[in-house]
Amino acid sequence: MTEPSQRADAPTPGNTHAVFNQSTALEGYNSYRGDTSLQALVRRHGAGWAAAELDAHGARCGSAEVYEWGFLANAHKPQFASHDRQGHRVDLVKYHEAYHRLMALGLEAGLHSKPWTDPGPGAHVARAAQYYLQAQVESGHGCPLTMTFASVPSLRLTPAIAEAWLPKILNRAYDPRNIPHTEKQALTIGMGMTEKQGGSDVRANTTCATPLSGSGPGEAYSLVGHKWFTSAPMCDAFLVLAQAPGGLSCFLVPRWWEDGSKNPIQVQRLKDKMGNVSNASSEIELRDARGWLIGEEGRGVRAIIEMVSMTRFDCMIGSSAAQRQGVAQAVNHAAGRAAFGNTLIDQPLMRNVLADLQLEVEGSLALTLRMGEALDKSLAPGGDEHEKLLLRLGLPTGKYWICKRTPFHTYEAMECLGGNGVTEDFIMARLYRDAPINAIWEGSGNVQALDMLRALSRSPQTREVWFAELSRSRGDDPRLDAAVAQLQAEFADTGEVEYRARQIVDQLALTLQASLLLRGDCPAVADAFIASRLAGGGQRNFGGLPRGLDIDTLIARADPRGEPCA
Repeated sequence: MTEPSQRADAPTPGNTHAVFNQSTALEGYNSYRGDTSLQALVRRHGAGWAAAELDAHGARCGSAEVYEWGFLANAHKPQFASHDRQGHRVDLVKYHEAYHRLMALGLEAGLHSKPWTDPGPGAHVARAAQYYLQAQVESGHGCPLTMTFASVPSLRLTPAIAEAWLPKILNRAYDPRNIPHTEKQALTIGMGMTEKQGGSDVRANTTCATPLSGSGPGEAYSLVGHKWFTSAPMCDAFLVLAQAPGGLSCFLVPRWWEDGSKNPIQVQRLKDKMGNVSNASSEIELRDARGWLIGEEGRGVRAIIEMVSMTRFDCMIGSSAAQRQGVAQAVNHAAGRAAFGNTLIDQPLMRNVLADLQLEVEGSLALTLRMGEALDKSLAPGGDEHEKLLLRLGLPTGKYWICKRTPFHTYEAMECLGGNGVTEDFIMARLYRDAPINAIWEGSGNVQALDMLRALSRSPQTREVWFAELSRSRGDDPRLDAAVAQLQAEFADTGEVEYRARQIVDQLALTLQASLLLRGDCPAVADAFIASRLAGGGQRNFGGLPRGLDIDTLIARADPRGEPCA
């Protein structure tokens, strides 16, 4: 027997780190061209005209350079300075240059503005698809992009404010300078709702707003109070809820006043978060800060809900994007790694896991872009009433289900990479830390489930619209028909409905996802989704797909290189 030191292939001193059996980094690819599901859904929901722009953005977002921006923006957390070196109050948050580059990429692409500046069939679908591509790279910078985008419907409630502010808000440019908004040509908008004593119960807010002269829409008020979560504190202005004489009201509060003086919005500290670290979230105090009333006094929830609806939609997009990035990373690793005598992607149990992960992405993206189509049709001149009602139930349902499924999905994808998955050199560790954020922000799971019940109570016709949507696939698969009948039985049972709210919203999400996939581009996807999510006892751990499914097609669709459905 040859001694180990005498083997021809034995490592020698200084030559112990030959790298083999490692996958290559997933970069330098086109994340749109490699996504069969996304391409089909974009066409189906009326945005096929945007294919060239999406293809170009997919190439940019899949580049090594942009991926590196995501790593750098998270490795170098935002830094807060309350005062400058001479002692002047500045409330300045400094970001790494990579964060600014990500912001510029999104704003120059119009992720904050295109459906407002160029409305029409498919506008929200195209924007959602482009946001989906960019959110796969890094999620933290998406917060100010989303808030700026979502502020537009709220600001339009007060025409004088909209006329003065929207041209700069909608400008496809980025100006991060710490100067008054009057000196800029491009602005970003944040939001200040949450207070420490109320959380999602914004009617418990204690921040006070006092008219400075006249009261009413567009008038100036003085605000005093404390906000527990205000993300992106370097935005140029914030939509803030405060108690005015007429009740809870919404205000646009700029960081600088029109005379160039600093508005007394004082950052107390930045939140030390487990994830989403590139995005600065802060506690602020409003110390006689001035703001303009948006909408009517006492109608603040109505005004801000215009914004919240859009931010919840973006939570759906962002969480779907995290799922897509996770499965793309898992497939890329499995294709380049061998164990126990075979490449991982060729091993039956790994194939079961990867295919199951892709099914989750298929359902999430189908539901998200269907809501994008509903936005387009409901906001079009005349407004499609069916789509409005579908959206009213679909946004809380989709936000609840997709965002809540993502942490579990991300963990399973991370496990596919083994030990590499938990190291900060790989993107999966960051995806895992970020995954719970969308489920908590903009209304946690219970808030979404209760909002679903509120929609059904206040607009009973939403239930009829939901089942009308499901009826479009009636008779196509008996397993789905049975699940829809079970959902109808849930609604017929009026006992302890609040206690059962999560059970109901689960079924709302799964039945609509299944119906959409049945009407989609790939029968193999629909069959596997229904078999694993609706039949045989429902969803279990990932990797528990039943036998007899077209696993090859599912994995081909998961592959970031992309292959068409057979």
